[in-house]
Amino acid sequence: MNEIVFKKDLCPKITLFRIKTPELVSRAKAGQFIILRAYEDSERIPMSIGGLDRENGLLTIVVMEVGKSSAEIVRMEEGERFLDVVGPLGVPTHIEDFGGTCVVVGGGVGIPPILPIAEELKAQGNKVIGIIGARNEDLLIYEEELGSVCDDLIITTDDGSKGMKGFVTNALQKLIDDGENIKFVMSVGPVIMMKNVAKTTEPHSINTWVSLNPIMVDGTGMCGGCRVSIDGKSKFACVDGPDFDAHKVDFDELMKRQTMYVPQEKKAYEQYLHKCKIGLGRSS
Repeated sequence: MNEIVFKKDLCPKITLFRIKTPELVSRAKAGQFIILRAYEDSERIPMSIGGLDRENGLLTIVVMEVGKSSAEIVRMEEGERFLDVVGPLGVPTHIEDFGGTCVVVGGGVGIPPILPIAEELKAQGNKVIGIIGARNEDLLIYEEELGSVCDDLIITTDDGSKGMKGFVTNALQKLIDDGENIKFVMSVGPVIMMKNVAKTTEPHSINTWVSLNPIMVDGTGMCGGCRVSIDGKSKFACVDGPDFDAHKVDFDELMKRQTMYVPQEKKAYEQYLHKCKIGLGRSS
C-alpha cells in the first residue's frame, strides 16, 4: 500500500506520481482530494486527485515543488512508500448531463484535477471543452490526456509560444462571444485565475464552480484552518468543498489567508535545501 509505482518529471519542479492504493481508488470520485505524509516527521499536505486507474488501483497526483514538504515528496523514488495517503476527502464535483457545453479550465498544477472531472462529464453525455494555460510551452502539462477526453482542447500561453497568446480567460471569453452554449464551467488553478474565470462568466449567469485550495491541516473539519467565505458565510473547504459556486467566493480574502505563513515556509524550504546540499537531507 502507498507504494510509488511510477514517477515522471513533467516539467521543471512539477512531478507526476502513481501510487498503489486500491481501496482509496475504489471509493474516490472526481473533484475529491487526499492528504499525504511522506515520513513520520513530515507535514500533512492536501493533494488534488489527478487520475484514477480503478483497474490497477492506482492514484495519480501531480506535485509542484514550492516548499520543504513538496520538496521531500518530489525527491522520493519508485519503490518507496508514503507513510500516509488518506482519503478520499471532500465532496465530489457535482456532475450531470447539463444539456449543453461544459468547459473545464485549468492552470498550472490545477490542470491534472480537471482530467477526472472531464472524464465524468463526458461519461454523462456532455460536450466537453478543455482550456489549459501556462506561462510558456515548456510548462504545459496533461495536453495528451485532456486531448483524448475533451471534444476540443484549447491551449493558451502567456508568451504565445503555443496555442493562443494570453490567458485562459481570453479563450473562455472567446467561446462566450462566439455563441457557444455553455451550461457549466469548472475551474481549478491559481486563485487569481479562478477569480478571473468567475468574473468572466458572471455577467452571463453561467453556472461556474471552482476548487479552492486554502491552508489546510487535518482535512476533517476539526481545525478550521481551511475556512473560506462563501456568500458571506464561513465554510470549510475540506468538508463543505473543495468545490464552491465561483460567483459566491470571497477570492480576495482567500488570497490574503494564503500568504499568512509565506515567510516561515520560505525559511523552512531554504533550510531543507541547505541540508540536502551538505548531505544531511533525505535526498542523500
